[in-house]
Amino acid sequence: MQRRKFITLLGGAAVAWPLAARAQRPAMPVIGVLHGVSATQWTDRMVGFNQGLGEAGFAEGRNVAIEYRWAEGQFDRLPAMAADLASRKVAVICAGAGDVAIRAAMAATKTIPIVFTTASDPVRAGFVLSLGRPGGNVTGATFMGVELVAKRVELLHETLPGSARIALLVNPNNPGLMQDNIQLSSTAVQRLGLEMVVVKAGSESEIENAVVAAVRQQANAMSIGNDAYLSSRSQQIAFFALRHALPTMSESRDGAAAGLLMSYGPNQAETFRQAGLYVARILNGEKPADLPVNSQPSSSSSSISRPRRRLVLKYRLSCSAAPTRCSNRDTFCCGA
Repeated sequence: MQRRKFITLLGGAAVAWPLAARAQRPAMPVIGVLHGVSATQWTDRMVGFNQGLGEAGFAEGRNVAIEYRWAEGQFDRLPAMAADLASRKVAVICAGAGDVAIRAAMAATKTIPIVFTTASDPVRAGFVLSLGRPGGNVTGATFMGVELVAKRVELLHETLPGSARIALLVNPNNPGLMQDNIQLSSTAVQRLGLEMVVVKAGSESEIENAVVAAVRQQANAMSIGNDAYLSSRSQQIAFFALRHALPTMSESRDGAAAGLLMSYGPNQAETFRQAGLYVARILNGEKPADLPVNSQPSSSSSSISRPRRRLVLKYRLSCSAAPTRCSNRDTFCCGA
């Protein structure tokens, strides 16, 4: 009888031990990801982000969970999304794809660590006290892409030397970055002896209107300002730029791949990799205030839409007036 009772107790303990072990296992940390664009438009950046996590030993679903919030261009949804992530007590929030997302995260919490990715100057934008000593609960990575705005204007002028008036497309929903884009582009345009017109688009419905406005103001070419939302709408911008015969340059390779004339900008996937590394360091116990903002410029690259290489060379050799559409709707010719 005693032996049977002992065996029963032993069997019960064998079942209880694994249950107790599972109960004592620490909960998997949760990362909140907050972006103003859609997931499909940010695939390459998120590959970089996960690469950074992986280099530090973290993998989604294995030892870390990720809660994604994508505003899909509807920036007014960001405050509620940020508040939701904060209410879920995530371990860290990674915010970007529009400075509006970073500000929404900062407004939602003063205690949860925030890691940002931005093209802005983080100090001037008010995200951190200084690059070396961020202070508070915020740090991150910047590719200072706005500093390349002037270079894009120069490259556009070199490629299309007959262009005397350049349009600049900016997003009014991102006012700080919009002003940086305008200021830097204006300086470059004045130095080159050109004229500049500013057109704005903050939603899908406004993009064609902005392109039409540029054409009506007799812009010979258009440069897209640094902005996550506009970058995510490269295909749509390319469609209307081609329809209205307006050679256009963007910051992202996505632009040239979508059909824009050319692109020049930083390697944003590398910036997101750095953000992933910082998120991992915070998960391992480091504090945002002790992590200097990563402001090393990512490598810059330029590309030109493959079907338009011949047209640009031809334009550079012979064009002295504004481009107009040729009989072939996919190419531009010199104006009379």
